[in-house]
Amino acid sequence: MSVIHPTAIIDPTAKIGGDCEIGPYCLIGPNVILGDRNHLISNVVIGKNTTLGSDNKISPYAVIGTDPQDLKFSGEETFLVIGSHNTIREFVTINRSNQTEEATVVGSHNLIMAYAHIAHNCQVGSHIVIANAVNLAGHVHIHDYAILGGLSAMHQFVKIGTHAFVGGASAIKKDIAPYTRGQGNPYETVGLNSVGLMRKGFSSDTIAGIKRVYKLFYESRLNTSQAKAEVEKLGELSPEQQIFYDFVLNCERGLST
Repeated sequence: MSVIHPTAIIDPTAKIGGDCEIGPYCLIGPNVILGDRNHLISNVVIGKNTTLGSDNKISPYAVIGTDPQDLKFSGEETFLVIGSHNTIREFVTINRSNQTEEATVVGSHNLIMAYAHIAHNCQVGSHIVIANAVNLAGHVHIHDYAILGGLSAMHQFVKIGTHAFVGGASAIKKDIAPYTRGQGNPYETVGLNSVGLMRKGFSSDTIAGIKRVYKLFYESRLNTSQAKAEVEKLGELSPEQQIFYDFVLNCERGLST
């Protein structure tokens, strides 16, 4: 049975799952769906058309599911979908999408620290750490297991690859390849996220395979087309090499160097 504080205001169209805790002065808007065991500590605002999975913990003054900050938005029905087992800390803001056809999406098992902002139409994966005051502009894609250092800002439409490590106070204007690490304004890729990969259980052979492809694009002095041709000569790629290569092939904003 859910425990709802008497000061909480819940729209009659909202659906609250079992064993939720909704603390003082929370506001839950129309057509919100909360799965089981969600904990809204206090003073949490959830706007309309927002769906959360189960076992999320949301700290005071987080504001999610509100209108997109987009001058093109004209009031159409738009959506936010959040998975399960996320920790959303104080003053985080997550906006709904700016179009009916695509929701803003946040996956599961993420830590989103205080004052972070996730804008309209972002696609955030799972097992991600978004540190304090990180700002994601519209349509940013963050792949699983990425770590974004505090005070960093992502330009709209940027993609951050899986297991990438972005150092704090970085300005990201181009895509960041999977498994890499870097920092700065302008952002500079400085190598593989080798320590992070080892901590995640990647074998030495797997990391060496990733590094072989990485070197072709970052250390060989080849242009991108030439590096791609060299990768094709390697024959069958490992799954991790293929992820790296596919990311480069589908890079639309250019690759951070």
